[in-house]
Amino acid sequence: MKLNCDMGESFGSWQMGNDEAVMPWIDMANIACGFHASDPDIMSDTVKQAVGCGVTVGAHPGYNDKMGFGRRPIPHSLESITNLVAYQVGALDAICQQHGTRVKYIKPHGALYHEMMNNPDVFEAIVIAAANMDIKPALMIQAMGDNELHKKMADKYLVPLIYEAYADRAYDDNGLLVSRSLPDAVHQDSAVILQQVKDLLSGEINTISGNRLVLKADSLCVHGDNLDAIALIQQIRQILKPADSAP
Repeated sequence: MKLNCDMGESFGSWQMGNDEAVMPWIDMANIACGFHASDPDIMSDTVKQAVGCGVTVGAHPGYNDKMGFGRRPIPHSLESITNLVAYQVGALDAICQQHGTRVKYIKPHGALYHEMMNNPDVFEAIVIAAANMDIKPALMIQAMGDNELHKKMADKYLVPLIYEAYADRAYDDNGLLVSRSLPDAVHQDSAVILQQVKDLLSGEINTISGNRLVLKADSLCVHGDNLDAIALIQQIRQILKPADSAP
């Protein structure tokens, strides 16, 4: 299982995250494309870091909403969703070429990600954007109890899917993330988080109600917002790849 992290979300002189400290420990960098965060210089610097660490570059497109950090849904036509994604991925891929690499996958950000997972039409609009690109990127989506509808639609357009899971989020019995507005939706105890990583490797996790849920994931999303988070990422790396636990 590979580690992915949202990266390059600074903007101008405003800094977010600890990209330089996190990059050596992950496998896949979801790089913001300038709409919910980032700018051309930040994008370039982040791609350069990824290439230097041998990290796969993915595009992290979102709604055009820096004030809301892309977490507010903005009504779009389906054609506009396709164009929104294509525009941002194309911009990041152009920068990638300056550093000798290409965008390998797409992971929508924030509200766009949630819309994709909850609305099949939005999902298809994003799949269409990926299918029409010459780089043929994969699409990263949330691993759920049942992803069959997503797989069938992606297969129709020959778009590969990457299923991701979260070590620090609670799941309900249907394989959905528990809303952050509810108690215990986000795990705070590192021991609980590390145990969920081990459970994800086995393909079954405990739900918030105490039941067992089969959940197959290819990638684990981590966040490096502070020093404690970086130390936790290092522990997760040790669990996933004990022989490769140092950058």
